[in-house]
Amino acid sequence: MLIHPMPDPIAFSLGPLSVRWYGLMYLLAFAQFIALGRIRIRQPHIAAAGWKKEDLDDMLFYGVLGVVIGGRLGEVLFYNPAYYFSHPADIIAVWKGGMSFHGGFLGVMIAMALWGRKVGRSAMDILDFIAPMVPLGYAAGRIGNFINAELPGRVADPSLPWAMIWPNVDNLPRHPSPIYQALIDGVLLFIILWLYARKPRPRMAVSGVFALGYGCARFFTEYFRTPDYEVSFAGLTISAGQMLSLPMIALGIVLLLIAYKQRPAQP
Repeated sequence: MLIHPMPDPIAFSLGPLSVRWYGLMYLLAFAQFIALGRIRIRQPHIAAAGWKKEDLDDMLFYGVLGVVIGGRLGEVLFYNPAYYFSHPADIIAVWKGGMSFHGGFLGVMIAMALWGRKVGRSAMDILDFIAPMVPLGYAAGRIGNFINAELPGRVADPSLPWAMIWPNVDNLPRHPSPIYQALIDGVLLFIILWLYARKPRPRMAVSGVFALGYGCARFFTEYFRTPDYEVSFAGLTISAGQMLSLPMIALGIVLLLIAYKQRPAQP
């Protein structure tokens, strides 16, 4: 059985400034966005649509605001409203961890719509372009959660080779759920989406695959994560993360139906 290493969440200090691993994971996520974006721009059907390197920096600025503001507000409103309303000063303490992907997803959608309005691009075209660059950034965030010893998994069978004791929780063997989510919701979804988006697809199709793929992957991996809270839905008890993933699954299905009904593929 493994034991969570409980690393120091502070990577290094520069005088009074402490740099945390969680923050570095977000910097890694933004760096990979630029790197993958430059590769994606060289794909013939993307270049034909007029995407340029200069678009990435401007888009990233709006995206960072969407991720940080949306992700934090999602954590506050979707998961821990009672705590944060009692401790309002902690709402801005993003360096301590605590970001909601679903909130960040909504934040990025709004940010990209605003950027699209500024440059005269369709919001759906923008989302189709950036969708394949998102999952690896998500995976980096989950590694940050693991370093912070956040999001412990549900109790696991002690015979599971990678069952892990989280000393900050209890002495029970648990699933290392942030690692599951980094690999399945992040790396696996990235591979599927990147391969799918390498060829021209109808408008909304790439976004649809992302929304459907992430929603299904997150719904599955939530079975291994200690739920923030649970709700009853259609006679079934599901976690908060699963509840928030259902609209993404529905959105993905709708986008794909619209995309393949309207055809043709984007140039």
